[in-house]
Amino acid sequence: MTANRAPGQPPVFYAASGEPELERFFRSAFGRHPGKTIVFLCIGTDRSTGDCLGPLVGTMLEARGVGGVIGTLREPCDADRLEREASALPADAVVIAIDACLGRPENVGKFLLGEGPLQPARSVGGALPPVGDYSVAAVVGEFGPKPYMTLQTTSLYAVMEMAKRIAAAAASALGGVRPEASGAHDPTSGGFI
Repeated sequence: MTANRAPGQPPVFYAASGEPELERFFRSAFGRHPGKTIVFLCIGTDRSTGDCLGPLVGTMLEARGVGGVIGTLREPCDADRLEREASALPADAVVIAIDACLGRPENVGKFLLGEGPLQPARSVGGALPPVGDYSVAAVVGEFGPKPYMTLQTTSLYAVMEMAKRIAAAAASALGGVRPEASGAHDPTSGGFI
């Protein structure tokens, strides 16, 4: 994977609250890797309200004609599939990992954006490998003693609104950086067709 961070440096995350910040983040990430294959690794499940953010984003990106999407409502990239999908990614692909997370009360409804991998399932004590060159973690609820219950009782409306903002920002940024990105992604050519 090809982020511009120095090897061995921990990822740096910052909280963003809206679509303009998300679009700037995506535009910057895409602009650093012209001609490279972009893969959106949308992590989560369709069986939990709070954890369906990734598959919702993947579905919305596909509906906008964006290619290179792994993880949709039809085929979620959940804990059972994540390691297999991550190991099959092209070595030179730029991976944008998108997942829901739990966080501090003041960050609920915000997006943690970072250059570097995210740690899937960390909020619930899971032990999945870190993934992504760039990360978008949507804080869908407050971290507490019962994380699974929090994810199960998270507002679907709030999750859908956050997913819409991520998908709109990513699609807009792709259109601005790569005008040809309105079509399908061709993983064999390293670009979009």
